Amino acid sequence: MNNIIIREAVPDDAEALLKIYAPYVRETAITFEYDVPTVSEFKNRITKTLKKYPYLVAVLDNEIVGYAYAGTFKDRAAYDYSVETTVYVDKNRKKSGIGKALYLALEKALAAKNIINLYACIAYPEKNDNYLTKNSVEFHEHLGYTLVGRFHKCGYKFVNWYDMVWMEKLLAPHPVTPLPIK
Repeated sequence: MNNIIIREAVPDDAEALLKIYAPYVRETAITFEYDVPTVSEFKNRITKTLKKYPYLVAVLDNEIVGYAYAGTFKDRAAYDYSVETTVYVDKNRKKSGIGKALYLALEKALAAKNIINLYACIAYPEKNDNYLTKNSVEFHEHLGYTLVGRFHKCGYKFVNWYDMVWMEKLLAPHPVTPLPIK
C-alpha cells in the first residue's frame, strides 16, 4: 500500500473511526463492547488516549480506512513501560496491509517514547463461528507477538462464551535502568 498515509488522529476523526468500529460492535465478538459508542464518547476516547499515547489513523485516497492506538496496560507506575495495543481496519479492506502498516507505525512511535512491552488483549473462540475467528491471533503472530495467557469463557456476547488471550511483543531488551518514558 504505497499510497497509504499514517497520521496522528484528532478528535474530529471520531465519526470516521466510529464508522469503522461500529460494525465490529454490532456484528462481531472481536470487541466485547455491546453498544456502539456515540461520536462524543469516541472523541473523548481519542482525546484521553492522545494525552499519553499515540493514536494513529490510516488514510487512503482521502478516506480513513483504519486506526491503531496504545493504552494503559495497568494503572501503576511500575507498568509505565508496558502498553495495550489496538488496531481496527475497515472490514472491507482487511488483509490489505493497512493493519500491518498501522501497527508498524505504532511500534515506531511507542519505541520513541521508550515503551518496551506491547500487549494485545484478543477475543478468542474455541472454534471459528459467525462472530469471531482466530484471525486476530494469526495477525499478531505474523507481527511477532507471542501468546502469553488465556482466560477461558470470560466474555459473553451473541449467546456465546468466548475466551480472551493476551499476546506480547517486546520492542527492546529490558535494561537494568530504563530510559524515562517520553
